[in-house]
Amino acid sequence: MRNDKLSALLRELEQFGIENDAQAQDRSQKMLNITPDTGEFLLLLIRALKAKRVLEIGTSNGYSTLWLAHAVRPLGGQVTTLELAPHKAEMARGNLQRAELLAVIDLRQVDAQDYIKQQPPASFEFIFLDANRQQYVTSWRDLQRILSPGGLVVVDNAVSHAQEMESFVQLVQQTDGYITSLVPVGNGELLILKG
Repeated sequence: MRNDKLSALLRELEQFGIENDAQAQDRSQKMLNITPDTGEFLLLLIRALKAKRVLEIGTSNGYSTLWLAHAVRPLGGQVTTLELAPHKAEMARGNLQRAELLAVIDLRQVDAQDYIKQQPPASFEFIFLDANRQQYVTSWRDLQRILSPGGLVVVDNAVSHAQEMESFVQLVQQTDGYITSLVPVGNGELLILKG
């Protein structure tokens, strides 16, 4: 990554996330950010796919959103990112503004399940899931619908929270037309390619 200003902000947010999460008692106050190598991996995938329409479910403080936005900017793309918690959405907006990336980001404070139900078919080429893992199973039908052919879903925490992901992984593997791979980057990334 050549953007020194963005790199410095990412390092700052990474450190903030680590320190915040070590002190926060309540899970809702934790940032639960992706790891830097996961950010680099997402950047590489988006650029390789030339994905211009990216959806992120689970913005938190915007750390992962910055990686996604940096990936789509040279492609002329856009990231739509969804966060339910008002304090996190506000924090993210400030961080995205600092990075001067708001022009390529549509930050929405909404319920993700409601949002994806309203989207037309094949709306997104790349979907990054990093939110309430219990909702992935009930969202799968809508995720399939809004993912364009040849599109990719990447799911964070597939190794670190393997038990919580088990029923979702089984559901995906039983769905015709999808190829999956578990990649040991960061907390483990499940890749789901729509054929």
